[in-house]
Amino acid sequence: MLTSTVCVALSAAGLAIALLAAYRRRFRRATLIAAVALLPVGLYMTGLVSLAGTVIRAVGEWAADLVFKPSVWAGFGVLALSVVLYVLARVAGRRKGVPEAGGGGAVARGAAAPALAPGKKPVPKKPKTDPDLAEFGEIEEILKRRGI
Repeated sequence: MLTSTVCVALSAAGLAIALLAAYRRRFRRATLIAAVALLPVGLYMTGLVSLAGTVIRAVGEWAADLVFKPSVWAGFGVLALSVVLYVLARVAGRRKGVPEAGGGGAVARGAAAPALAPGKKPVPKKPKTDPDLAEFGEIEEILKRRGI
């Protein structure tokens, strides 16, 4: 009951200010003020004001528990440990090249690379040159000479 009265009063005051701005021929400002003034009534009618009150009370209770309950602090410790273990596993896997669970290495990740003999490096392919771009070779040389 009190919430509805406050919301209606806020909207009425805002609309009165909007009418005053319109009387002074500031129509753009009056429209903006009216738009903002209608928010409290709209929020109350949709039930979002009471929802916000419920959320604020829940956050307040959680914050009080955070301060006064050691089990909440232990929960944060468990979450932190979980994050640290996850990051360590990811870093260790990247450094040593250990394949993920399931084996298969590159094939399991979707790559179709040919198998190479141990100790041999793959030979990079030369890019194909476009005959239409051959005339730009001179320009490339000039730019390289000038360090661009």
